[in-house]
Amino acid sequence: MASPFRYLSIPLPNGSRISLLLSLPFALVHIAALLIFFFPFRWYYLVTCLVLLVVRMFFVTAGYHRYFSHRSFKTSRVFQFVIAFMAMTSSQKGVLWWAAHHRHHHRHSDQELDLHSPTLFGFFWSHVGWIISDKYNDTRTEYIADFAKYPELRWLNKYHLVPPVVLAVVLWLIGGWPLFIWGFCVSTMLLWHDTFTINSLSHLFGSRRYETSDTSKNNWLLALLTLGEGWHNNHHHFMASARQGFFWWEIDITYYTLKVLSWFGIVWDLRKVPTHLLTQDRLAA
Repeated sequence: MASPFRYLSIPLPNGSRISLLLSLPFALVHIAALLIFFFPFRWYYLVTCLVLLVVRMFFVTAGYHRYFSHRSFKTSRVFQFVIAFMAMTSSQKGVLWWAAHHRHHHRHSDQELDLHSPTLFGFFWSHVGWIISDKYNDTRTEYIADFAKYPELRWLNKYHLVPPVVLAVVLWLIGGWPLFIWGFCVSTMLLWHDTFTINSLSHLFGSRRYETSDTSKNNWLLALLTLGEGWHNNHHHFMASARQGFFWWEIDITYYTLKVLSWFGIVWDLRKVPTHLLTQDRLAA
């Protein structure tokens, strides 16, 4: 018998469905962000929003992406938990879920089995449809066995709502509904769409330095918005690098921050791009 919730969902051309019930929190965060117009403006609301946007973006890019997905640096087990928890305040599901699906993406980038190729499945699916659909709810543990061995990460992944709820409650306790709306809802909405542009726009707009098997592109504006992730063609050329802006003029704030943390021994062994790969497979200018 078909689930009754099936009739509360939107079918998509690729056979997946977007559940109206399960995607409701995603929609409500966007709607709640509009409530900023119903509260008196305070500068510290805006500052809190932007600080949490930048800080959480760092933990998404350094944590979810460069550490858990690509192991581009090393850190202690304690800080490993910290970056997982902080990345998960972004409300982008569990740390193991995120990294496993990203590894799958790299294995099949812009091919039929890719999770979110805009060139194959369109902008909406690559930007947001795939993550709110019912198609990829499970954690692909076969892709992330190296980190799934840690019980604290498995716990976080299972209870992935705990970090964002903790952040939301703390903001509400400190500043009431206005700070909750600005610090959590607006900041999270911006963080989502900043992050999602790498799946969508970074495969559509920009320049290509390297001949890769996908449509990844470098985009300086997206690199600024995502603290360095917009150097996407570089990344697909050598995904294990802790630095995605391969050259000095390519701003990569996540890498600069990791470099500072390495001076204090918080992270170490930041992986570099082998010198010969900087010129290998370069396209004609």
